[in-house]
Amino acid sequence: MRDHPWGTIRGLAVAVVALAATGAGRSAEAPEPCCFTNDQFAGVCRVIPAPDETCASILGYLNNPASSGKAYCDSTTIRGGWVRAKCESEAQHRATPAAPRTDRGR
Repeated sequence: MRDHPWGTIRGLAVAVVALAATGAGRSAEAPEPCCFTNDQFAGVCRVIPAPDETCASILGYLNNPASSGKAYCDSTTIRGGWVRAKCESEAQHRATPAAPRTDRGR
């Protein structure tokens, strides 16, 4: 006896609906950013950790002289001297006024 191809699709659709109803497969809230500073780096480095990362693991990477391959902090090559810093909220970051422009000297 041969199964109808729609039977497999129907079973898959039922499984997807069941998973959605239980909440399985939903992504968790976005992780909080990690912020770091270094005397050799201009500004604050803000990193959103990947699911398998923590702020501590990112800090360890930044302070490991042999680490390479990640694009943290604008792909900086600065290794060592990084410390955790307080992250500004996005609203605070956007609310910072820009320096006024002047046309002097033109």
